[in-house]
Amino acid sequence: MPGPSAAPGPLDLSLDELGEALGAASTVLRANAVAAGLDSPVPTCPGWTVLDLVAHQGMVHRWAASHLRGEPIEPPEPLEQQGRESSDPLGWFDDGATALLQAVVDAPDDLDALVFLKDAPAPRLFWTRRQCHETTIHAVDAIGARLGRPARADETWIRPAVAVDGIDELLVGFVTRRPEGSSPGSPTRLLVRPDGSDVAWLVDLAPGLPVATRRVGAASPEATTAEHVLSGDPVDLYLRLWSRSGAEPADDLERWWRETISVRW
Repeated sequence: MPGPSAAPGPLDLSLDELGEALGAASTVLRANAVAAGLDSPVPTCPGWTVLDLVAHQGMVHRWAASHLRGEPIEPPEPLEQQGRESSDPLGWFDDGATALLQAVVDAPDDLDALVFLKDAPAPRLFWTRRQCHETTIHAVDAIGARLGRPARADETWIRPAVAVDGIDELLVGFVTRRPEGSSPGSPTRLLVRPDGSDVAWLVDLAPGLPVATRRVGAASPEATTAEHVLSGDPVDLYLRLWSRSGAEPADDLERWWRETISVRW
């Protein structure tokens, strides 16, 4: 496989911008959970109700905050049960979101804490970024619960810069963690190129090998080496790659991606 690219990545969101996006996503998730009702199903998380969604995200917020405080809670699963059993699950969610944002503010720049994605930034930025995208995707799930169907990109509040950063985290950090990748048949190279972005990603898929992702310039000659191209509005692309779009897959490769590679939780 080709070596790492020196092309600049899109990781230009500051800690403050990621924190602001995290706070906004928490607000959107809560508001739509209230509007949908805790017993409503979540179309983009089959088998989940809104209560499941709120309890899960509240658990993750508390788990992340514990790492930012240097006091990791392991295992975190009992926290999720705490949320389910709360007499006020939404108030419990609010407490966790507030504590997480405070932990981001209080954490030192040189925080020594777990990070678990490839090419991860320093721990303080890593946890803020990870919770920004975790909460954003689950807030989209909450919108879907209110609507009774997956939300379209134009029905969300997500800024293109946040979407591009989330695509990067998914393609560089998450999908490359698989110890052994796969492909829909023979080795395949996929180019992911959001509209209006100066960065794109080449994703190499081959039977028996880990997924390999490289950032490249959107206009780089390397971008022409891909057999398949996935492009479009950044927010729509973000939702499609996270399997949150209700749109039909653009082709067989995207259908395979949803079924095999895409992160679903």
